[in-house]
Amino acid sequence: IIAFDELKTDYKNPIDQCNTLNPVSCVLNIFIFFKGTCSKLLTRIFLFQLVLPEYLIHAFFCVMFLCAAEWLTLGLNMPLLAYHIWRYMSRPVMSGPGLYDPTTIMNADILAYCQKEGWCKLAFYLLSFFYYLYG
Repeated sequence: IIAFDELKTDYKNPIDQCNTLNPVSCVLNIFIFFKGTCSKLLTRIFLFQLVLPEYLIHAFFCVMFLCAAEWLTLGLNMPLLAYHIWRYMSRPVMSGPGLYDPTTIMNADILAYCQKEGWCKLAFYLLSFFYYLYG
């Protein structure tokens, strides 16, 4: 929610904001020391930022609810899991994995949709928290 509000108020530019939301592929220099010599090894690593960990943690909780036979809780979480799968499968075509395209994120309709999605998820997670705590 805060990320899209920063875009709406022009606090951040779309490329920096999408780099925060989407996983960023970067090259890390890793030095391997072998018998006193240093050899440089370049590896390509995807640093997961905000979106993919949310999806993976939610899927993990659904698997845990399935293993614990919490059918009502699993049934309440399945629509959001299905939405996450649909959202990831219908993501824009870009060079790397991610849900937000910097060239179209400033479109008023897309920005309003992303903010509405963020508020709905916040409400769901807040209600879920109290259900898990007291249910």
